[in-house]
Amino acid sequence: MVIYKIIVSIALLLTPWTVKAVSHEELLKIKRNFSMILIPTDSDPFHLKSILSSIEPEEEVSDQAVVELHQRYPFDREKIVFYISSLSDRGAWPDINYEDKKRSGWEPKIHAERILELVKLYYSRQTSYFRSEEVKKTIHKALDYWFTTKPVCLNWWYNQIGVPKTLGTAFILFEQELTSKEKKAAISVMGNAKFGMTGQNKVWLAGNIMMRALLQNDAELVKIARDTIVSEIVTGKIEGIKDDWSFHQHGAQQQFGNYGLSFVSGMSFFSGVFAGTSLAFDERQLGIISTLIDKGYRWIMWKGKMDVSSLGRQLFHHAPIHKALSLAFSASELGGGESKQCISVACNLLKENYGVMKQNPLVGHKHFWQSDYTIHRRPQWMASVKMASDRVVGVEMMNGDNMKGFYMADGATYIYQDGDEYLDIFPLWDWRKLPGVTAFQSDDPMPIIQKCHPRNATSFVGGVSNGMYGISAMEVNRAGIKACKSWIFIDDYMLCLGAGIQSDSNLVVTTAIEQCHRTGDLSILQDGVWNKVAGQWKSVNAEQRFFHHNTGYIIWNVATSSCVAEVAQRSGYWHDVMQMYRSRMVTGEVSSIYLEHGVFPKNKKYQYLILPDTSPATVKNFNLSSIQILRNDEEAQIVYIDRKKMYCITAYQALSLMLNTGCTLDICTPGIYMLYEENNGYSMWCVEPTQKRNLIKVRFRNREICVPLLEKKGQSINVKL
Repeated sequence: MVIYKIIVSIALLLTPWTVKAVSHEELLKIKRNFSMILIPTDSDPFHLKSILSSIEPEEEVSDQAVVELHQRYPFDREKIVFYISSLSDRGAWPDINYEDKKRSGWEPKIHAERILELVKLYYSRQTSYFRSEEVKKTIHKALDYWFTTKPVCLNWWYNQIGVPKTLGTAFILFEQELTSKEKKAAISVMGNAKFGMTGQNKVWLAGNIMMRALLQNDAELVKIARDTIVSEIVTGKIEGIKDDWSFHQHGAQQQFGNYGLSFVSGMSFFSGVFAGTSLAFDERQLGIISTLIDKGYRWIMWKGKMDVSSLGRQLFHHAPIHKALSLAFSASELGGGESKQCISVACNLLKENYGVMKQNPLVGHKHFWQSDYTIHRRPQWMASVKMASDRVVGVEMMNGDNMKGFYMADGATYIYQDGDEYLDIFPLWDWRKLPGVTAFQSDDPMPIIQKCHPRNATSFVGGVSNGMYGISAMEVNRAGIKACKSWIFIDDYMLCLGAGIQSDSNLVVTTAIEQCHRTGDLSILQDGVWNKVAGQWKSVNAEQRFFHHNTGYIIWNVATSSCVAEVAQRSGYWHDVMQMYRSRMVTGEVSSIYLEHGVFPKNKKYQYLILPDTSPATVKNFNLSSIQILRNDEEAQIVYIDRKKMYCITAYQALSLMLNTGCTLDICTPGIYMLYEENNGYSMWCVEPTQKRNLIKVRFRNREICVPLLEKKGQSINVKL
């Protein structure tokens, strides 16, 4: 440890965030900040505690962000009475399985969480238990059990991060009541955390070391731990905050709702803990975190819920609600209420998700180019598309989490209006028919990812955007399926194209259009009349129009593929998705629409339109001739949208396109292009999605135009033609 201190101290002398030595008075200030932040009060300036109190607490919790969110709930007197009365003479609680071997949702951690809850209760002036001898006795007994039995989880994370993080907080708050023996044992528990790793894991570990240093009154180690924490407040590293304002962990993998959420939550907490001392975060550091919220997290939240595709492997019950609320607390507390930039960003996020607003004010189109992830936002709806490439890991299965999510990054497409469309649907889903995904139809168990992350074996994956509209494209070559897929987003609809669909199996191949909770009738337009779909409906007609939950779906020109619409009562188990849950059946009605391409399809294609926030009359009367699909094959997908005077082009190969003005556009570099008429000329937004070429080249009106990419690989570039 001494050698490590010397090495780190020398390294930190060379970094811009190094600060002067920490005084004894500042250590006391940091400990007081712990108490001010963590001991409950009646203060609720943003009414977030009121929102939290309206949500039924979870019975089984594994997600660290949700664990900490639950620690904000008002004290439940019935639970407190149980904690005190049921604790055995040995200091154990009878409802906890201390022999639990799960790697996620490990039950002994509940013991640590209850200790922290009791410590907060002991110091809370809001209850009659303030400085209660009965509560203090219970805390000492529960601590003694942990120090004596030393529970160990099979998952390293609980031993080095999760449990020390929870107990360390309790130790700091309860320090004055700890005996010398208990304090020595507490320091030993905290000693399980060592400096190392990357991204949020690095921050967690350093935070635990910082708490140990506070118990030891080791000012030098507190400073080293703090500087290690803030060393991750940067962009552009392999893991952590990316240049496109997404967050990566476990390699090139988007982790907004998992590690990224814990990063923001932790940094918000530390910004308060160090406030008023020489270790306080500076405006640059606070600016980076608030920008991550502003340019990243605000985009993936809709009406107080996080997008399903941002959750990573953490598909817990109520996860979109809990994670969004956890972020809201963190944003509101970032900088201790003293940074104008942090306050501004927090207010925007809170108004958009928890205010009384008729329309969503954050409107536009954003493609996270380092994460193969697209968000499209309109005043009344939001859509997301999650993809994967040979650069970007799509999804992971780990520690019993996400046991069915094999296809979650193969173009999964979610549409939100009220925000509840997919809330807690995970046990009821047909996981081979996630919206937007082309996959095999089968009743066999879902493939399990072992020791490696699923990647798509192609680099042609990306998106182009002008800030308001956009195109995303994905060449799929994964798990026996090949396809070329494009998504075109404008004001009031999303157009989805697929071509070149092939497979290597004798299983039927499907493309799912929608699979969500049933909200009202699923209706089909037949002979000019809307009729309710009961059970399953199937047809090979050239054109079909459906309506469900204020959303229209129009499918046309799908060749010999069958269109299937279904409303079904389903049942399932949370345990099958997330193994930390007990095996309890849940039921619900699901509405779904999908295409069947058959067995061994060869160059099959599809085209369908989704119109959110609409009416049956609008869907019925929608004029498809306003959308001219010029090509939809494995070489190119080209659409001309008449009312926007816009060409949407996914060019998998070099090609020539005759524009309606008689001009020829030669696309020499395969890529994604959005071309529209502007001021008697053309404006073109383009992207080279493979991120392997150094320039984009086109020919227009006998001019060769070369756009150097330099540091802009994967990003949208505007060119005037």
